[in-house]
Amino acid sequence: MFAVIKTGGLQYRVVEDQVLKIGKVKGEKGEIIQLGEVVMLGGDKPQLGSPMVSGASIAAEVIEQARGPKVIAFKKRRRKNSRRKRGFRASYTLIRVSEILTDGKSPSKGARPRPQPKPKADKPEGEAKAKTSKAKTAKSKTSAKKPKTAAKKPAAKAKSKK
Repeated sequence: MFAVIKTGGLQYRVVEDQVLKIGKVKGEKGEIIQLGEVVMLGGDKPQLGSPMVSGASIAAEVIEQARGPKVIAFKKRRRKNSRRKRGFRASYTLIRVSEILTDGKSPSKGARPRPQPKPKADKPEGEAKAKTSKAKTAKSKTSAKKPKTAAKKPAAKAKSKK
């Protein structure tokens, strides 16, 4: 099943577990938000809205609130000593669609739990220092070698005039 949603003046075709970058919406990282402007529901029996499908919504988890790359708008009018430089960074929200809801239902799935980082193996201090000192000595030995130079060509013999 898929849905076509409208947010920020743009339309997006979404399916469950899809990661999507949309215009900025309110919500904290890890929070479940509900987007209610569903234009179409697809699947076995597609439903078209006029203008929106009643009772349909999308539940999505906010992954990140961030800003896009800087776009420079530079205008120059020749021979008039007139220049204008202006930068712009659009804010966006990265979301993961968790559910496509119909008939006015509320979201049942919560935010996905974050994977726990794997614990690093503890090494005794003596081993760690020994490895770093070996690496330093290996680097110093390789850098101590002189680079090979190309052999010089013999000078051309001067021709004598007779």
